[in-house]
Amino acid sequence: MALDLVTIPCLSDNYCFLMHCDETGDTAVIDVPESAPVAAELEKRGWTLTHVLLTHHHYDHIDGLEELKADYPEAVVIGAEADAHRLPPLDLKVKAGDTITVGIEWVRVLEVPGHTVGHIAYHFPESEVVFTGDSLMALGCGRLFEGTAEQMQASLAKLAALDPGTLVCSGHEYTASNAKFALTIESGNAALQQRAKDIEAARAKGDFTVPSKLQLELDTNPFLRWDSPEVQASVNLPGGDPVAVFAAVRQAKDNF
Repeated sequence: MALDLVTIPCLSDNYCFLMHCDETGDTAVIDVPESAPVAAELEKRGWTLTHVLLTHHHYDHIDGLEELKADYPEAVVIGAEADAHRLPPLDLKVKAGDTITVGIEWVRVLEVPGHTVGHIAYHFPESEVVFTGDSLMALGCGRLFEGTAEQMQASLAKLAALDPGTLVCSGHEYTASNAKFALTIESGNAALQQRAKDIEAARAKGDFTVPSKLQLELDTNPFLRWDSPEVQASVNLPGGDPVAVFAAVRQAKDNF
């Protein structure tokens, strides 16, 4: 039985998420940009917070934790062992290949460095959801603040290999601007053209564009499409190595 997923907008353009198990009552929050929206959603639904899953150390993913933890002191805080020195105090330190449980479901920890060197993602295989923070994003990926292009391309390839029906829960509402950039890289992609129209309509109504299906990212996200001849041509690397093509697309986005 899949867990219940709730998307919570925070700050100006962040998202965090709840995963709730009806059978056990466990509820996990993935990242805590601010506490008030999370606390309000938990109270509205009558859920008790039992787990906090942190993807990386940036302030807009952890700043609300101290206040939220004061309301739910029994919640177990989980984060990357490699980043324990710059995350809030962790009750459980995890690394690639580790599994944890939320309710009745096993959760796989994936190391996805690039945006930061200690970035991790959480994959709920039974629920077909992956929480990617600022690694793989809707029509984008995080800037390479700490890691290398090689690291990020390998991280994205790891996420791209998940079941294409997986729901990608990423950390920001950047999709409209990402679509404008993506069209400069692969303007002939009909699926991308349609997605850009869908995004514009969704945002006009105030709807979220996150989460998104992995298959949609595979079909439209230029940071996953290093094998596309049009993407390769756009960055002057026909037949180019995947890392080189990815790096060129990332540089073009940084300058966009």
